[in-house]
Amino acid sequence: MADHKLILITLLVKLGIAASVASAVGRSRAFQRRLLAHRRTPLETVEMLAFVLVPLTLGVWARIEVPNFLAADMSLETVTLVGLLVGPGWAILSAMVMAVPALLHREYLALPFLLSVGMVAGIAGMVIEQEEIWSFTPFVDLSLWRWVRRNLRQPKVDRQILLLLLIVGMEAVHSWLAWEFPRRIFALRTDAWWLRALVWVSAPVVVGIWLKMWNVLRVEMKLEEQKRLLLEARLDALQRQINPHFLFNTLNSIGSLVRQRPDEARVMILKLASLLRAMLKDHDTLVPLREELQFTEDYLEIEIVRFGREKLRVLKEIEPGALDARVPSILLQPLVENSIKHGLEPRIAGGTITLRSRCSADGLLIEVEDDGVGMAELAMGRGTGIGMKLVRDRLQMLYGAEAHFHVQSRPGRGTRVSLTIPIADAAEDQPTIER
Repeated sequence: MADHKLILITLLVKLGIAASVASAVGRSRAFQRRLLAHRRTPLETVEMLAFVLVPLTLGVWARIEVPNFLAADMSLETVTLVGLLVGPGWAILSAMVMAVPALLHREYLALPFLLSVGMVAGIAGMVIEQEEIWSFTPFVDLSLWRWVRRNLRQPKVDRQILLLLLIVGMEAVHSWLAWEFPRRIFALRTDAWWLRALVWVSAPVVVGIWLKMWNVLRVEMKLEEQKRLLLEARLDALQRQINPHFLFNTLNSIGSLVRQRPDEARVMILKLASLLRAMLKDHDTLVPLREELQFTEDYLEIEIVRFGREKLRVLKEIEPGALDARVPSILLQPLVENSIKHGLEPRIAGGTITLRSRCSADGLLIEVEDDGVGMAELAMGRGTGIGMKLVRDRLQMLYGAEAHFHVQSRPGRGTRVSLTIPIADAAEDQPTIER
């Protein structure tokens, strides 16, 4: 039988080990994804349990092999946690794994006891709602005080208190078995009633520490998911603003040709139908630059028909290595439209639009330049038209400070819009979002 000081030190060390294991395991993104997934395959469940069972089963082995290192054995708490979060079947499997070192040490009651704990905890996890399990607190005194205060006003069954009593009861049975069969099952044993009570209470505290620490990760991941969904919703809203804006201007262009040049108007309608068909597709947030250039070229063909090939010329200086880089969809068209509307259209002689792109040390550089009338300094600072504003907003939301948007213009000589974004190749699905 261990002395009082050793048991007190063991309980303190046990809490420290529990917090360390929870923190170390919780840092793994793979573990987080599997722990908090709504649905898991059997293989994913096994992978998730391995993060917990491997170190804690080694802890049972360390308790047997290392003198007075009793705090490393948290078999009951581990099986209880698995039962509450995953279910009775997986808890039973966990019990069998964690009982192996004890069985090799001839502690034959460890297996049936842990199997019983897994079954009881698994049934409790099925009865108690998951949110109540996640909100289970290791601060036992606060739980009791909250329970007393709530039930004085309106008596009702508190499942968290029932869970607390259930874990304490299983630890009490554990201690009784170790008292009656000291060589067949391990538990901290003492003849001091107050110290025995601390041993019983330590089990729900350990379970509560794990739940509390992982619940913080759960809340953080939920917030990240909500931020991602909000970002997608805002991008979708921006996309919906761009499409009607583009459609309105293009229909005006077609309307100007219907009477004088009906054949060209027909060609423009066909090209517009092709563009709308592309717009209605379910686009990813990011698309290859070559796909974005093709979309922009279709738009330019419509405008060339309206202006005439002698008045609207297009040059492309695209580095081949940049074609596979992924960029926000419908990124260039608003900039090209802005160059035509505010740069070239006011000029009687028309002009040239130049598209450039290359990879640099700072990222993917994209430029849209025209030799039109240019813009005043005030307009250059804020951009001209809704298209420019939406491009700025999208880059800010997608890349934050990693994206750079710069407008350079000289009145009477043209405007150049330069933007630099982090390079994302075809294997990447999303850009880096600033948090």
